Amino acid sequence: MLQLHHEWVVLANLFLLLKGFAILSRHFENSRIPDAMPALLPDGWNGSLVLLAVVFVMSAFLDNIAAALIGGTMARHVFRGKVHIGYLAAIVAAANAGGAGSVVGDTTTTMMWIDGISPLRVVEAYVASVAGFLIYGIPASLVQHRHSPIEKDAQRGLHVDWTYVGIVAAILIVAVTANVTANLKFPAVLDAVPVIGLAVWTVILAAAPLRRPDWAIMPETFKGTVFLLALVTNASFMPVEELPVASWQTALGLGFLSSVFDNIPLTALALKQGGYDWGFLAYTVGFGGSMIWFGSSAGVAISNMYPEVRSVGLWLRHGWFVVVAYIVGFFVMFAIVGWNSDPPHKRVAVDVNYQTASGLRSEARLHPDVGSFCREEHHSREGQRRAGAFESETGRSSAGARLTPP
Repeated sequence: MLQLHHEWVVLANLFLLLKGFAILSRHFENSRIPDAMPALLPDGWNGSLVLLAVVFVMSAFLDNIAAALIGGTMARHVFRGKVHIGYLAAIVAAANAGGAGSVVGDTTTTMMWIDGISPLRVVEAYVASVAGFLIYGIPASLVQHRHSPIEKDAQRGLHVDWTYVGIVAAILIVAVTANVTANLKFPAVLDAVPVIGLAVWTVILAAAPLRRPDWAIMPETFKGTVFLLALVTNASFMPVEELPVASWQTALGLGFLSSVFDNIPLTALALKQGGYDWGFLAYTVGFGGSMIWFGSSAGVAISNMYPEVRSVGLWLRHGWFVVVAYIVGFFVMFAIVGWNSDPPHKRVAVDVNYQTASGLRSEARLHPDVGSFCREEHHSREGQRRAGAFESETGRSSAGARLTPP
């Protein structure tokens, strides 16, 4: 119960966001824009790749949950409901990778920004994200094209409901604004109130007189939402006390760990430790969760829409290219950018060392015998060192005996 009391803000935010973005996804679907997508996308597997690119770009300034759900909604209409599990894995990967280089695109990068890391240090993660996109995007698009190609015969005379579009845009704008404002101006509030989730639901309820939300989807999304909350709560119990020394190997390993462990506490530990190349860390903890369906909020959100993805075996079997893309993207970035670790961006370590040294000096002042002992010990050791050097030169031992030369 104490743990739930500590984590309730995170859990409440996730609950409100998952339920709210489910409403947003249905609003977007009712706007009829997804029905018009087949006519806008290119023919063949290129159209599937362009759709993934749209998700990637949207995630740079939207929450990855929203980007994944919008991408899943578009895919359901474009492919007439026949979406391959490998392509769904690619949608989640695009949603996570697109936000890895933006301080407003992912919770972990926002945490870095709040902690004093420059957004320019994070943006280099796009080198790995773009390289990885080609690795998972092309195979996933080819697989989806063979499974169910884009049907170009979109309905004629479609009328886009711009009121729905306006509500969707308002929800996203208010969510981003609330996130940025709270992080910059009122960071303490984020630990006490689920700001982003409440902002999303404020717009949904305020816009209800214009377009009634589809409340019928609430029961069907409830099970997946509770399952995500159970996973996050379970992960919070893991006794992660400290991380290995900051290095590119550690950053690479954290990406694999984030596929089964919440990346938010991992990022918090890394920020406390310091000494990372933050572009690499943003990529690994942001994209790494894509390797397993429950490794990120975007993956669980997609599982609410497509329950068939709730299998680690099927996800790895059909979405193997996401794991390959993660590794290739990392080493492409390592070759092009190189590992440039930052010194600790906080004065914690310096202050601790300063306080320790000050304490020792104070101890010596308060207890002169301690200072005398240290001086005597120093002179004693120095004398022994010089005596040893003299004996080496003269060939005599401490007892005065002549040493036999070799």
